[in-house]
Amino acid sequence: MTDMQKLKLEYTHNNSVACIILDDGKGNVLDSIMMGELKNLLNSFRNNNDIKLITFEGAGKHFSFGASVEEHTKANAPAMLKSFHQIFYAITDLAIPTLAKVSGQCLGGGLELALVCNFLFADQSATLGQPEIILGVFPPPASVILPLKIGNAKAEDILLTGRSITAEEGKAIGLINEVFESMEAMETELYKWISESILPKSASSLRYAVRASRVKFNHILRKMLPDVEAMYINELMETEDANEGINSFLEKRKPGWKNC
Repeated sequence: MTDMQKLKLEYTHNNSVACIILDDGKGNVLDSIMMGELKNLLNSFRNNNDIKLITFEGAGKHFSFGASVEEHTKANAPAMLKSFHQIFYAITDLAIPTLAKVSGQCLGGGLELALVCNFLFADQSATLGQPEIILGVFPPPASVILPLKIGNAKAEDILLTGRSITAEEGKAIGLINEVFESMEAMETELYKWISESILPKSASSLRYAVRASRVKFNHILRKMLPDVEAMYINELMETEDANEGINSFLEKRKPGWKNC
């Protein structure tokens, strides 16, 4: 794993917990390199029967600014979405419990990665959002996962407005398990929580428990995410406004919508 450019891997709790750290030196943007490394890393866990928990966090002050906007262009979107969505399938196939530790900005694809986890914890600096609609597009995984986690009304508020929410609001709507005062407090308390709540369990039994608790979740994700992905590629990216939104962001200007 030493060859990874944009991820770090650490083991804690007597190698029972695999800690994946997003680290690109900036905003931990999920670009094609990081996505490929993440998919390969997850696949490598298939042969490790001793892992009881996988955690995700961002290096520095932020979890992730999201997926690379440059890779959202019409020419690049099909390959980008395919690679990104394979991460979600890999996580569901592994059935190892997953936990996201969120500080700072957790936006777009970064929030989608956190959403697929079984547990989501944050500190008070966290800001979470799916701003894709502001660019004239939508987030396929979040469009499927958010309604499953917090219900359609709350999910649509986030997905259709593109607004960001605080950690406290995230907890209030059932998205976040617990909010901590600081990143340091979260690290300390979660180390103890993992020791008490996860480590005493069988790694094998935990995987069956994840599969059982996510029968409906995994069925819907597997069935609907390909459909939403196809809508994005074959319909959305054929519209003028979706391309205008992405291009205007890259060109650092206000979009000129044509509503078509």
